[in-house]
Amino acid sequence: MPIDRDKSYTFSDYFKQKIDAIDLAEYFGYRYRKQQLELGQSAPPVPQAAAIVSSLRRIIPKLLSSNEQIKRDMLVAPIIRCLLEETPALLREEYTIYVSPQLQGALDYLLSVDNLHRLVVIEAKNDDFSYGFTQLFAQLIALDQWDRTPTLEAQPLLVGAVTIGEFWWFGLLDRQAKSLTQGINSYRVPEEVEQILKILIELFPG
Repeated sequence: MPIDRDKSYTFSDYFKQKIDAIDLAEYFGYRYRKQQLELGQSAPPVPQAAAIVSSLRRIIPKLLSSNEQIKRDMLVAPIIRCLLEETPALLREEYTIYVSPQLQGALDYLLSVDNLHRLVVIEAKNDDFSYGFTQLFAQLIALDQWDRTPTLEAQPLLVGAVTIGEFWWFGLLDRQAKSLTQGINSYRVPEEVEQILKILIELFPG
C-alpha cells in the first residue's frame, strides 16, 4: 500500500498498513539495503548473561500467553534491566515524539546517555518482525530529523532494534549517507542473550 502524502501517520500505522521498509525509505528520501551486521564484536563478556539465560529457560515454558505485553515484561525487560545496570544508559518507555504529521508516535524504548545523547530505540512487537522494521525505520527517520537529537557530528549513526521477544534484529540509519540498513542476522532468546547484551552495551560505553 503506498503512503498517502495527504494523510497523517503514526509510527504504528506503518506497521498496521503493512508498508514495506524499502517503500518507506524511498518515500522519505533514504536508501535501503539488507545485509549481515557485525555488531558487538569488541564488547567484553557479560557475566550477568548466564543468570538471565537460566531464568528465561525456566520462565519461557510457563508462558501460556504470547501477547506483546507479556513478551515485553518477561522476555525483553530482563535484557533492558541488565543494560541499565551495566552502562550509563537511561531509559524512556512509551516516549512520544513529533516531527511531522507523518513522523510521530510513541517509541517503546528510547535509550540515551544523559539527557537524550547517543540515542538508541527498541521496538517490541508480538509478531511480524518484517513490518516491525518498517515501524522501526520510521522511528529512526524521525529521530534523524528531531530537533532534540544529537547533531550529525555527535551521533552520525542511529541504531535500533526490533524484538518479538524470542528473537532480536538490529537496524542502522547512516545520517550522512541517508541510508537505512536492515540486519538479516537474528539473535535468539534465551540462547543468544549474551550477544544481544554485547551489542547494546557496546553502544553505551562507560
